Amino acid sequence: MLILAQVATDSIPRYDTLSLSSVMLGELRHINVHVPKIYGGSPSTRFPVLYMPDGGIDEDFPHVVNTVDSLIALGAIRPVIVVGVPNTERRRDLTGPTRVHSDSAIAPHVGGSAEFRRFFRDELIPEIDKRYRTMPERSIVGESLAGLFIVETFLRDPTLFDRYVAFDPSLWWNHGALVDSTPVLLRESWSDNVTHRTARRMPRRTIYVAASRDDIDDQTQRFAAALRSRGGFAWTHVTRPDLTHATIFRALVPNALIIALQ
Repeated sequence: MLILAQVATDSIPRYDTLSLSSVMLGELRHINVHVPKIYGGSPSTRFPVLYMPDGGIDEDFPHVVNTVDSLIALGAIRPVIVVGVPNTERRRDLTGPTRVHSDSAIAPHVGGSAEFRRFFRDELIPEIDKRYRTMPERSIVGESLAGLFIVETFLRDPTLFDRYVAFDPSLWWNHGALVDSTPVLLRESWSDNVTHRTARRMPRRTIYVAASRDDIDDQTQRFAAALRSRGGFAWTHVTRPDLTHATIFRALVPNALIIALQ
């Protein structure tokens, strides 16, 4: 197991910022992009892309970029472009619909994950592919509500990304309805037709899910049990009762990225 030194405050990495006027979300979104050090010196090389919600400079973007750069320098992963999506209304974008009053009460707007997913597919990804030398291999990483969005995307729109990495996903949302529907969604979204249509475009899809001792109602355990019943993808489930919701991301992100991006 590779362990990188961790610091409380991450240095701000080199990055570009682009602005997208999103029709899908009805607002201007600022996007942070970090290219690997070899990008400028390799004009014919294309790179895989790692996307991340919670991608602001005051969010998880600096830590993920610094971790990625360290792993590249160690030869543990291939060079990748990192695309961070800073939040505007986090609880709106990262959650699906809910019938639970306490869920709806956490923010003025919730339940916008489908629109956020369309923003990725129809607006953000095409723009990144136009501006940067990308290859058709995409990954996504996130924690908590971002982890919920990642798991939901894996189930509802599996061709959007190739590698899915979620830490302590908030699968308690809507009383765990997404987990309850996982067997049906796997049958529908991971049909042989989906697998065959994309087989020539990408490597086998993977999902990595990790849970701390704060996994509410053991929803991540339930999700992992449902994954065991379906083929067509590779999956990793990590349970760490020694970690909390506040510590799991920094503790596990290096090794999770190695599994996803090596």
